[in-house]
Amino acid sequence: MLAAARHSAILAEVQRERIVRVADLAKMLGVSLMTVRRDIEALDAAGAVEKIHGGAKLPGGAGTHEPGFELKVTQLKDEKMAIAHEAAAQVREGMAVGLSAGTTTWALAQLLSAGPRITVVTNSVRIADVFHQSSSPSTVILTGGERTPSDALVGPLATSSLKQLHLDVLFLGVHGVDADAGFTTPNVLEAETNRAFVTAARRVVVLADHTKWGTLGISTIASLEDADELISDDLLGSEARRILGERVGRLRLASTGDAPHTSAASPTAAAG
Repeated sequence: MLAAARHSAILAEVQRERIVRVADLAKMLGVSLMTVRRDIEALDAAGAVEKIHGGAKLPGGAGTHEPGFELKVTQLKDEKMAIAHEAAAQVREGMAVGLSAGTTTWALAQLLSAGPRITVVTNSVRIADVFHQSSSPSTVILTGGERTPSDALVGPLATSSLKQLHLDVLFLGVHGVDADAGFTTPNVLEAETNRAFVTAARRVVVLADHTKWGTLGISTIASLEDADELISDDLLGSEARRILGERVGRLRLASTGDAPHTSAASPTAAAG
C-alpha cells in the first residue's frame, strides 16, 4: 500500500475512533509498527492528527483545526467522486448553482465543467480554476474575501456578494455533521459565508462523506433540518442513517462500488 493510501486510511480511522493505537493500525493496514509510526509522524507534521504515546488522536483543538486542501484532496477519493456523481445528476442547463469550498464540491466541479452551460457561484479559487482551465461554456462568479487553509474565500466581502444573489441550488461541503450542532466548520468566518450561501439558495444539498458524521467544528452553518437533501456514501453507519433520514429532507447514499453514479435513498427519508 502506498504512503498516500495509508495516510488516508489512518486519518479516516482517527476521525472515526478519535484515538487509535499504532498496533491496531499496523494490523489493519498489514504493515510494520515502524511504518505506522512514520506515517503518524508525517500526518502530525501536516497537522492532520496529533501524535501521542503509542498512537494518534484528533488534534487537540479539533473544533478549530482545519486541514489544508492538499491533504484533504487525497482522502476518500472514491467516496467523494461517488457523491459528486449523484449531485451532478441534479444539475440542468441554465441553472444558477452554488458550490461552497471543499474537496467534494471540487470533485463535483470537475463533472460540471464537462456538462451543460450553467452559472456557477463559488467562494473557492480551486473550483473556479477547474472551470477556467476547461472548455466549459459555464459562467463562473467568484466571491472575494479572505483565504482560509482550505482555500475558501470568506469574510464580509464574500458574505456581502452572496446576499445579492439567488441560486437554484447550493451544493454545500461541510467539515462535520452532528445530531445536535448540525452542519459545522472549524472556521467562524467560513460558517458566516456558508450561511449566506444557504440563505441565497432555493434548495440546499449537503455533500458529506461518512467520516463527517460525529465530527464537530466550532461553528454551525445550518441545522440538519435546513438541508433539503444530504448526499453521503453507503459506508454511513446505521445510527447516522436513522437520524439523518428522520431530519434532513432526503437522505441519498451513493454507491462506492463499481457504479458510483447509482444510489439508494434511505427508506426512512422523506420524499425530497
